Amino acid sequence: MRRYFTNGRIFTGDAIYDGLSVEVEDGKVVALITEGGMACGVEVVDLGGNLLTPGFIDVQVNGGGGVLFNDSLTPDGLRIIINAHRQFGTTGLMPTLISDGWETMLNAADAVRQGLQQGISGLLGIHFEGPYINPERKGIHQENFVRDVDTGALELLSADDLGVVMTTVAPERVPNEYIRSLADVGVKVCIGHTAATYDQARAGLSVGATGVTHLFNAMSPLTSREPGVVGAALEDLESWVGVIADGHHIHFASLRVAVAAKKRGKVMLVTDAMPSVGAKDKNFVLQGQPILGDDGRCQSAEGTLAGSDLNMAAAVRNAVEQLHLPVEEALRMASLYPATFLGLEDRMGRIALGCQADFVLLDDDFRVLDTWIAGDNSL
Repeated sequence: MRRYFTNGRIFTGDAIYDGLSVEVEDGKVVALITEGGMACGVEVVDLGGNLLTPGFIDVQVNGGGGVLFNDSLTPDGLRIIINAHRQFGTTGLMPTLISDGWETMLNAADAVRQGLQQGISGLLGIHFEGPYINPERKGIHQENFVRDVDTGALELLSADDLGVVMTTVAPERVPNEYIRSLADVGVKVCIGHTAATYDQARAGLSVGATGVTHLFNAMSPLTSREPGVVGAALEDLESWVGVIADGHHIHFASLRVAVAAKKRGKVMLVTDAMPSVGAKDKNFVLQGQPILGDDGRCQSAEGTLAGSDLNMAAAVRNAVEQLHLPVEEALRMASLYPATFLGLEDRMGRIALGCQADFVLLDDDFRVLDTWIAGDNSL
């Protein structure tokens, strides 16, 4: 089916254009044309003067719609999570498994494998956040699940039928050869939940780590005499960093400094979302721990942050209003930059010829009016 998306402002990933229409056929963008150049007799989607942008991509989603990925390792569970985030503009995400047992890791991989075989829209792969992390910086992760690299871990993460595979490790706790071997087969290795020194973090980046999971949180800080993981991440030119722009995980002033310091194009908005996103009940249980959701903050009874209640539309809004970024840059941080990090920039993160027609329609207050994945707006 061919259709035109017209009568709106179009953000292509480069700039916002007025008077432009997007022609879509077979789920892909086939042309960007002036509104006067549209053919007759083709279905028209009237955007009502609102902003059409590339769909958001979230590389760290623990849950949504009342479902935690760790507890619902099935394609149906994945559908619930994806649909919960889609209402907030996310058209592609990485379901994220919090540190857990080996059998749970295998079952998580099977759920994603089946989901991809079934063609679940918006499912991009899997993110194993741990368990090969440092217990000193475990955050809400359960210490009994934190361990050395399991036999078979390299084989599991290297599987070629899981879509994009991403993992978060503490570089001081895993061998450099492990990071290098994963990177060599295309796994996106991120540094996180780590007490690494600056030198240890730089070593991890030098052997193949390309990202840093939720910058500032659960890692050694930047200080005057020890730059820590934060300093290594901000100094490194080629790595990407994910940031949780909810005002709870990072003070917005600290985040403004980080965005100014980091090379442009290397800061990604992430949600680290929990089951509360898209759910009426903001309280849930995480591996036996009651987690309380209040005023956008998810925390244990002891006050430890446990992911977030953030959605990507709100993250974009905060990037504009609190980080004082241009709308275009905030949108890139939610779409083009994570697509590039995942190696999907040739088909996602832009509204451009040949790209998948993954769109989100926003009003002036960054409220999501509609979403399309491969040109389809049905959930």
